Order: sequence, then C-alpha cells, then structure tokens
Amino acid sequence: MSEPQAKKTRTEYDGPKLELKCINSIRALSADQPQAANSGHPGAPMGCAPMAHLLWNETMVYSPSNPSWMNRDRFVLSNGHACALQYSMLHLSGYDVSMDDLKNFRQIGSKTPGHPESFVTPGPLGQGISNAVGLAMAEKHLSATYNVGSDYKEGVSSESSSLAGHLGLGKLIVLYDDNVITIDGSTDLSFTEDVVKRYEAYGWHTETVTDVANGINDLRAAVTKAQSITDKPSLIKIRTEIGYGSPSKAGTSGAHGAPLGVDDLAGAKQSYGLDPKRSFHVDDDVKEAYAKRTTEVESKRAAWEAMYVKYTKAFPEKAAEVERRFSHQLPEGVLDNFPTFQAGDKDKATRQFSESCLNSVAGDLPELMGGSADLTPSNLTKLKCSGDFQKDTPLGRYLRFGVREHAMSSICNGLFAYGGFRPFCATFLNFAGYALGAVRLSALSQFGVI
Repeated sequence: MSEPQAKKTRTEYDGPKLELKCINSIRALSADQPQAANSGHPGAPMGCAPMAHLLWNETMVYSPSNPSWMNRDRFVLSNGHACALQYSMLHLSGYDVSMDDLKNFRQIGSKTPGHPESFVTPGPLGQGISNAVGLAMAEKHLSATYNVGSDYKEGVSSESSSLAGHLGLGKLIVLYDDNVITIDGSTDLSFTEDVVKRYEAYGWHTETVTDVANGINDLRAAVTKAQSITDKPSLIKIRTEIGYGSPSKAGTSGAHGAPLGVDDLAGAKQSYGLDPKRSFHVDDDVKEAYAKRTTEVESKRAAWEAMYVKYTKAFPEKAAEVERRFSHQLPEGVLDNFPTFQAGDKDKATRQFSESCLNSVAGDLPELMGGSADLTPSNLTKLKCSGDFQKDTPLGRYLRFGVREHAMSSICNGLFAYGGFRPFCATFLNFAGYALGAVRLSALSQFGVI
C-alpha cells in the first residue's frame, strides 16, 4: 500500500496564538537537533509537540530545581527515538539542559545522546510503557503505605499493559502517538489491529483524539477525563502527522529516521511562522511562557514540602522510613538477619537458599518488593511477611507477574526508577532469555534490581 500523502490544507488553529507558537517552537527546536547532528529522528517530535506542550506547560507537576523530588509526576518517553522532543522540553522547562547541550545532540559525551538506552528513556521500543507500569505500581503501593487521611506494538508492552489493567493502576495515563507510519511505510503494511479495543479488553479506560495539529482542546479534555478515572489506567489514542509542517516529508516515512535537510527544515519553519534562517532559537515570549510554568510548578513543590514538614512532625517514624528508603540506606543491623551456612550442611537447591535469604530480611526491609513470572512454588519467592499486591490490596508486596517474563523485568526497572524500592524478580534460567532486553537496560542504568 502507498504511504498517506501529507496534508495539503490546514484549518485555522483553535486556540491562543502563543500556544501555537510554543508548539511550533518545540517542533523547530526538536528538528534542529538531528539536523545539526546529521543523524536522528525529527518526525515524531514534530507530530507529538502538541502533546508535549500540554503535558509540560499545563498538566504535569515537576521541579527543575530538584529533579529527584519524590512527589513529582513521572514522565516516560516510551518511543526513545523521539528523544529530541524530551531534550527540548527539559531545556524549555528550566532543567540543566542548555542550548549548547541541544546543539551537541548525539555527540560523544553529551547530555543529549540519540536513542538513549537508560534511565527510563529507552531505546528498545516497548520498554518505556513497561517501566511506566512499574512506576505506577510504586506510586500505588507507597500511597497505600504512607498516605494518611486523604509504543505499543511491541510484545512486552502487551504483557505489561495487561497487568496494569488487572491491577487497576489509575494514575497511569498513556498518550499513544497514532501517526500511521513505520520505517517501511504505512502501518497497514503490517499492523491493522484496533489498539483501542485491545486496551479496552485489558480493562483500560480509552479515549480517541483525531486531531492535535489544529488545536489541543480535545486532547486537554481527554487528559482531564483520564485524570478523573482512578480505578483503571487510561489510553488516549491521538492521531498525529509525522514530520508535521515539512513541505515534502510530512506524513511519510521520510520524516522518521533522518534529518529533514536544510531546505525542507527551512520550509517547515516558514510554515510555522518562524524565521527559517534561525536555528536553535526560541523567542522571548515562548521562553516567558515556560518560565511562568516553571514558577508555578516550583511553588507547588514548595507547598508540598511545607505539608511534608507537618507530616514529619505528625508521623515521624513513617517520614524517617520514607527518607531512608529514598536515600538507599539500609536499616541498621538488617544484614545481620541473613542466615549463615557451613560447609558440610545438608545440601539444598539454590532457590531454597534464596528463599531463606529473602525472608530473613523482608520483614525489616519494606522496600523489598517483587515476585515471580508464574513460578512462585518453584522459584520460592513468596514473602511470608506480606500478602499480594493487587488492585484492592495495594499494601501487599508480593507481585504476581503471571507468564510475563519480559514485562516482569521491565516493571522492576520502573519500580527501582521510582525510588524507595529494591525490587526482585524470578523465573527459570531457560526463560530468562525472554527478559534480556530489560535486563540489559537495567545494567546500563545501574538499577539495583535483584
């Protein structure tokens, strides 16, 4: 089948002019990076810019001055090839990513590597959404424990999404970029399933947005609706145009994995109403819009921290435990609980020794959380001090991953990345090959997954 043709006409943008200018500035900045490197993926960032603007300028709460703030919203870019988009947003939002860092995109030793494969900005597709499931599980368990008073074509994504629906992870919201293009051409060359129906079958809330190029009001409403659904995760399927604004490559696979070219990029900027001769440039009014948002989210962090001071006074033991866990400190003397073994002791299978070790410290290590891929009686991973983590029992620390080895490993990466957890997982050695993609990323990220 032939590729869909780029749209020839645009309707008038339904929204403030500054909003559109912000979105177009994201597009231009994200396309400048692969152009300067002569390598990279401009198309997805150009199509996804409206989503990024809504999330970073209106929806998410974060802290550039304290990036590891424990109560921040967690953003995961699952399609790691679109990393130029994330770098643009980090720069605009005030994080320690300078314009020079953007100019050094894909250069050795830079802060802005292409197709990164670590720290939950994955290269291999499907890992990011699976990490996000782990992040959502972490949030749900920690909330239950300490709160008082009040890419989706990869097989691993199917495994983790199925589990997320089973567990009712209501804080997980996925924005699905439906740009109908693969590297080979139109998606209907190889992919014709109904993604929305699949996720409904998983038990997710779903929304469909048919256009974000000409306004983001529908997307804004869909995100607001998803935030109101607290008993199940949400998928918002969003039709975008890859390489939006490119005179010759918009809507085609030509915009996916190579720079647009000097002339085409200039034409795209001209269609955005930006100066086609300027690269790595952001106008002052766009800078001010993001600076205003940065001030807003930093004030939200300050308000949370004031509330947390009151929490520490009212619940000092809980607060001390939270801080210990997020600083990766062990309770004093906990390792003394490990069993000891002498040469000549009765022989045991290694899994039996593992069971003894896990359970000897689990009662004093609330951060120890994990399970097995449907092999609990064989792997001997059950925690005797805790029940199962399920939709209605989020206090539980034992995870029933089911027959999902790859998702299990990716989810554990997400649990560790959230902070405050020491996850563990298990399967048979001959099934470990199914999980090697996630195990590799765990090693590259230096995650402490057992």
